[in-house]
Amino acid sequence: MKTHDDLVQGTPEWAAHRATGYNGAPFCNASDAPAMMNCSAYKTRTELLHEFHTGIAPTVDSATQRRFDEGHRIEALARPLAAKIIGEDLYPVVGSIGEYSASFDGLTMAEDVAFEHKTLNQELREAIKDDACGYLLPLQYRVQMEQQLMICGAEKCLFMATKWDGDNLVEERHTWYFADQTLRAQIGAGWIQFKKDLAAYVPQDVIVPAVAAPQMNLPAVSIQVTGSIALVDNLEKFGTALSAYIANLNRQPETDQDFANLEDAVKRLKAAEDQLDAAESSALGQTESISDMRRTVALHRDTARATRLLIDKLVKAEKENRRTKILSDAVAALHAHMKGLQERTRNYMPTVSNQFQDVIKGLKSLDSMKDKVSGELARCKIEANAIADRIQFNLELLDENTEYGFLFPDVRQIVLKPADDFTALVTSRIADHKAAKAREEEATRARIQAEEQAKAERAHAAKVEAERIEREQVERAQAARIREEQAAFEEQERSEIARLAKLNTAVVVEAAPALTHTQVVEQMPATVRQAMAPKPAAAPTLALGVISERLGVNVTSAFLATLGFEATVVKAARLFHEEDFSAICEALKTHISEVQEQFEAVTA
Repeated sequence: MKTHDDLVQGTPEWAAHRATGYNGAPFCNASDAPAMMNCSAYKTRTELLHEFHTGIAPTVDSATQRRFDEGHRIEALARPLAAKIIGEDLYPVVGSIGEYSASFDGLTMAEDVAFEHKTLNQELREAIKDDACGYLLPLQYRVQMEQQLMICGAEKCLFMATKWDGDNLVEERHTWYFADQTLRAQIGAGWIQFKKDLAAYVPQDVIVPAVAAPQMNLPAVSIQVTGSIALVDNLEKFGTALSAYIANLNRQPETDQDFANLEDAVKRLKAAEDQLDAAESSALGQTESISDMRRTVALHRDTARATRLLIDKLVKAEKENRRTKILSDAVAALHAHMKGLQERTRNYMPTVSNQFQDVIKGLKSLDSMKDKVSGELARCKIEANAIADRIQFNLELLDENTEYGFLFPDVRQIVLKPADDFTALVTSRIADHKAAKAREEEATRARIQAEEQAKAERAHAAKVEAERIEREQVERAQAARIREEQAAFEEQERSEIARLAKLNTAVVVEAAPALTHTQVVEQMPATVRQAMAPKPAAAPTLALGVISERLGVNVTSAFLATLGFEATVVKAARLFHEEDFSAICEALKTHISEVQEQFEAVTA
């Protein structure tokens, strides 16, 4: 806050600061804030607009100046009492921040507590009680203190009202007022609307109470009876004056002055009727036969009465028309303002209710009606602007998250929420959506992984089954080959035995010793010997690679199968029994010898 130590409340310099202290323009003063908000008991909003526009402050008469001086005097007397309650010294100061200004009755050195003083009255007695808080004070005082707190940055203000007899304290009441952010926002919006209205303000005539203009009185009615039937009267003169008076009446009133004149005319016409009745009654008391006089009196009386009733109805009807026009103009102005806000908020603006009818209840003056309606119109505009600002902020937040627009099908309802609540709602819904999407994606990944794992397991099972089938087929083929070889060997053995038996019968030779079982087995092919050999109970463990490594030469499972040694397939490995290695070596020796003999025979 910027302090203006050279300014003292009530001085010409202080008044000049308030009027042109902000870049040559009037400050938004805290003491003017109640009138700006149309809640001041001392000044209307229209009057404040007129002052700001013209730069002319109302003339302060001597009685008002004495009241101001007395207020400053008792404020100085009350300041030490307030300092004692606060526990710190107070000093009066004028401060400003930007275009906002305030005159503090008292402020602590740290500027963290303010002091505001008023003269005690019955309204304040009712508002300040033992258990009362500052929020029960009249709105005009709360508005002033709220702007003061906004300027100095304090959180609270001691509000005190006192009554003095000279320098002797008669009565004192006080309460604490704490900062109200909602009211503060309304004040800020109110000054914005006030400046808009000030820019479009057209000065009106100063509002003064309408008083009927001076009018020529109708002549007094005089009827006198002379003799038995002679009449002396001024009815003809009275009738001429009455006709002229009626002809000059304004039948199309527009201003309060026009209505006051017509209301006075109604009274004068009623008085004329009464005079005619009185004169007629007086004349009838003097004679029994004055028919011409009676007809003339009746004519003038009927004229006055008909005109009076007509004017009375005219005044009432025209006043109602004017009252209706004031209301309809205000409604139209509010409608135009709302239309502009609808365009700004994409037609999300709700209806702003007005109290135009209520604020003019009991008012008779058109000017007072205009002033009250104007203030209510400003209040409605301020409220509507605040709602529009809130909607616009919320819509801009949605625009920043357009990809999540589907999360807000209820935007028409939630867009009216306060900015903080709306932001929290948007953040929450988006976070919940992201979390749900993440869970869905995780579930999808888990499902795909499970499907792939199941697929792999099925493929592995199919592969194992295929290998098992292949192994069984190989084993069956090997067993069939072994059976064929064994059958061939047995057939060969039977043929050999038959041949030898035939030789034995034909030629007597020395009998050869019989072959042992071992000698017979040794003469069998290796494959037959492997098939006939007992199979180990343990699973094969000798890998093909180990056999190749021991032999020092690479051999394949297919080659070993030709020698009668079938591998057991376990996954991709080809395994043999450790006990087979010796037989494999013997089979290899035999195979090598046979190959050697075969090629030696070819080359011989």
